[in-house]
Amino acid sequence: MNHEINRLLNYGLQNGMIYEDDIDYSANLLVDLLKLDTFEKEDIDEKLETANDIIENILSYAVKKGLVEDSVVFKDLFDTKLMNCIMPRPSEVINQFNNLKEVSSKDATDYFYDLSVASNYIRKNRTDKNIRFKKFYKYGDIEITINLSKPEKDPKAIALAKNQKSSNYPKCLLCKENVGFAGNVNHPARQNHRIIPLKLNGDNYYFQYSPYVYYNEHCIIFNKEHKPMVVNKETFEHLLSFVEQFPHYLLGSNADLPIVGGSILSHDHYQGGNYEFPMDGAKVFKTITHRDIQIDFLQWPLSTVRLISKNKEHIIHLSEHILNKWINYSNEDIDIISHTEGTRHNTITPIARKKGDNYEMNLVFRNNRTTEEYPLGIFHPHQELHHIKKENIGLIEVMGLAVLPARLKDELTLLEKCLINEADINDYESLEKHKDWFEEIKNQEWTKDNVKDQLQYELTKVFVRVLEDAGVFKLDEKSKKYFIEFIEEAIEGEE
Repeated sequence: MNHEINRLLNYGLQNGMIYEDDIDYSANLLVDLLKLDTFEKEDIDEKLETANDIIENILSYAVKKGLVEDSVVFKDLFDTKLMNCIMPRPSEVINQFNNLKEVSSKDATDYFYDLSVASNYIRKNRTDKNIRFKKFYKYGDIEITINLSKPEKDPKAIALAKNQKSSNYPKCLLCKENVGFAGNVNHPARQNHRIIPLKLNGDNYYFQYSPYVYYNEHCIIFNKEHKPMVVNKETFEHLLSFVEQFPHYLLGSNADLPIVGGSILSHDHYQGGNYEFPMDGAKVFKTITHRDIQIDFLQWPLSTVRLISKNKEHIIHLSEHILNKWINYSNEDIDIISHTEGTRHNTITPIARKKGDNYEMNLVFRNNRTTEEYPLGIFHPHQELHHIKKENIGLIEVMGLAVLPARLKDELTLLEKCLINEADINDYESLEKHKDWFEEIKNQEWTKDNVKDQLQYELTKVFVRVLEDAGVFKLDEKSKKYFIEFIEEAIEGEE
């Protein structure tokens, strides 16, 4: 262990996590964590891109010595505590970020992202295992990911989780109090977690990266206070304030209603990153101009207009005006009803960018109404698509990037075998849900050489149908006409 501790200290030095004056301090933290009696410094001449093999060696030792249970959940709690021994203090990270930001916002985010990876807060050894591919279908290069980065709890951890005393601290996974939190079987450890305070139009927010990085530099911007999601004028102000400070990033908000919203509606937050999504390249089927604002109607499965202008305040004002009109818009001819018995159904998923001197605001129109025929939502993936995607269509998927469940990895492998007649679909209980889909596609020409690529294409087609189900104004001529009329009427009333 003496050698592994020296390797880890050297790794921390190389990645700017600690400095020479921190060596004795960090070494003593590691000695205490590993219940050692002594430590000797060694000269280490080694350049490592990650600390993965050091962490694995130390975890093996810790399991052998009974310092940690041999379980993914408990080892994750332990290795986060391990990496904390070579982490800079939160204030040091904030100061470094702000000093860099004064010169270049990109240099600041590069530093912070690299630290998040180096510290194993972003577990790249897991996220790199996610299945990713792009296929062109109808609207552009649609992206598919199958998320393999969240480890499953073993039976012992599940049993302990049931008996774990519930706590209201931190209130949720986004609260600022997560920084340094030791974690438990119900809450991930966060000792290697760091956040950066930001002002968005004068309001207090924090910047962090998502530990699951579904796309490049996937960041989360969350409110200092634990308060519910809402989409309003302040949302548009916050989004444009952020992209003004970080023009190499986009930032968007999940919708603020159940079904069409994100997974955490209890804490006001946004998601962004340094990435071009399929929706960014969508074609435009109509453009109109209002004052100094260009309004593009996107040829995209979810009903979207893009507002473009050099004047930030004009975009904020028009976005708020369109949102308020949309909240009360109904059109029974195409199943859009704004309220039922006082319950609101209409909202917007907004996404902001800054390109050169222009600000952009994408407004994606959403409706969460349910019926007996569609109990999970009229504008939600319909029942026949639940074998692939049943969960909410949130911000990331709105932009054309599917985040699909890990179960599909094994199910698709089995389906490949069935399609080339190496297996019988009736022999697998896990494939029962896919039988109708299998019947739809089985009569194509399937071979060992094309089965993987062709099945990925068929999967992409299903995801596009998922997005089309979520679109409130469909892309037929009648619905397009209604969409254009709605926007034209909305902007006519803007002062």
